[in-house]
Amino acid sequence: MKSENREFNYSINGKNLKDLKVTVMGLGLHGGGSSSARFFASHGASVTVTDLRDAETLKKSIEDLSGFDIRYILGKHDIEDFENADIVIKNPAVRPDSPYLKAAKQLETDISVFLRFNRRPVIAVTGSKGKSTTVSAINHVMKMVYSDTVLGGNITVSPLTFIDACTSESEAPVILELSSWQLADLRGMGLLKPKVSLITNIMHDHQDRYSSMDEYADDKAVVFEAQTVKESAVFNLDCPYTERFFNGCNAAPSFFTAEYSENLPENYTGAFLENDGGYFVNEEGESVKILNNENTLPGKHNRLNLLAAGEVCLLFGLEPETIRTGLSEFPGIRHRLEFVRNFDNIRWYNDSAATIPEAALAAAGSFNKRVFLIAGGADKNLDFTPLAEAAAGAEAVSLLSGTADEKITSLLNSRGISYGGPFKSLEEAVGYVRKQAAGRHRQIAVLSPGCASFGMFKNEFDRGDRFRELINSL
Repeated sequence: MKSENREFNYSINGKNLKDLKVTVMGLGLHGGGSSSARFFASHGASVTVTDLRDAETLKKSIEDLSGFDIRYILGKHDIEDFENADIVIKNPAVRPDSPYLKAAKQLETDISVFLRFNRRPVIAVTGSKGKSTTVSAINHVMKMVYSDTVLGGNITVSPLTFIDACTSESEAPVILELSSWQLADLRGMGLLKPKVSLITNIMHDHQDRYSSMDEYADDKAVVFEAQTVKESAVFNLDCPYTERFFNGCNAAPSFFTAEYSENLPENYTGAFLENDGGYFVNEEGESVKILNNENTLPGKHNRLNLLAAGEVCLLFGLEPETIRTGLSEFPGIRHRLEFVRNFDNIRWYNDSAATIPEAALAAAGSFNKRVFLIAGGADKNLDFTPLAEAAAGAEAVSLLSGTADEKITSLLNSRGISYGGPFKSLEEAVGYVRKQAAGRHRQIAVLSPGCASFGMFKNEFDRGDRFRELINSL
């Protein structure tokens, strides 16, 4: 039987995709550029992919697109490819002041293209930290009720990979994890209208890209920009930017807090943590339990992520019992306090997604004993005081070398905190931990860099993968 999806008319601005000239700027290593190229090429568009990197670096992405009629311009950009295109697909990492982007007639991203054709309800999640764990937990619970729930966005799965499943109306949600850069590209387009939006938190991040924290927060606020009072927006009551978000939001607000139920604003819904789990309170003050204490994720910050996930699921319409069961069974995800192996009387954890100092501090405090901390890397113009606090409470510190070396070592030296390194390789950093932990029993070692991964690694996922491979090879 012919499906409705195959009959769907893909067109933008009244033009069928087969009549469009499309330039994809940045093939990328995470799927956004290649998914865009595949989507447009498979629907007959004339596609040019242009990337400053060379063919060898992009080999895998190019191989994945073999069989499609795509023109490649690598190692450079030609302004004509932008001037002559009907649509330019922008990589979120490209700065908006790029002269090539200014030459484009119409700018889109893989997210905006998806949203133009999507007919399913959307759950949209952003924040500085915790968003990947939170969306994955929401996805885990939602699949218990809606088996065809899909998850994509900043979590390295482009939603264009499942667009054909989303062009017909369905109760099953699309869950999108969105970065500040992805949201900035959606500003003013009116395409993102989530049934439920969530901002996990706002912490110091990407200050090498933004002129201020307010500018960064404003990009995060795009997640609820087009919502109305019919939709819900969930905010972290413990975040200093929540009042700013609340005042600029048209959606029905709901809150969550790690502290006490008394902190929740009167006449609004919200969720809070207690010793025995997490609860949701409605406008009348009636509470229902949505999170048990039995879950597999270490750390209070992860309990808060699960609480927020449960609140989103409840606001979407799921039953509390389903939510409690699903969250209790959620196994966690890679690179976020991921248990790797027990070796040398050490339990090794991969928390490579901890790319800001506050995340490393949270990781170091997630266990009932002092940890051996592997940290360091590239600086995003951040304050490393929280990383120094994590180091002060650690059993030992092993530093990976990077552009943040001087900032971190100066802080540690000023506080009299000893450390190993900075080391030029993971092998050396891990070797230092093993040497420091020798002869001790039941120790915990955590790769939680508190820094970006530029230089030594392709990205934080490459860093985590290489750490996992190294530990498993010992």
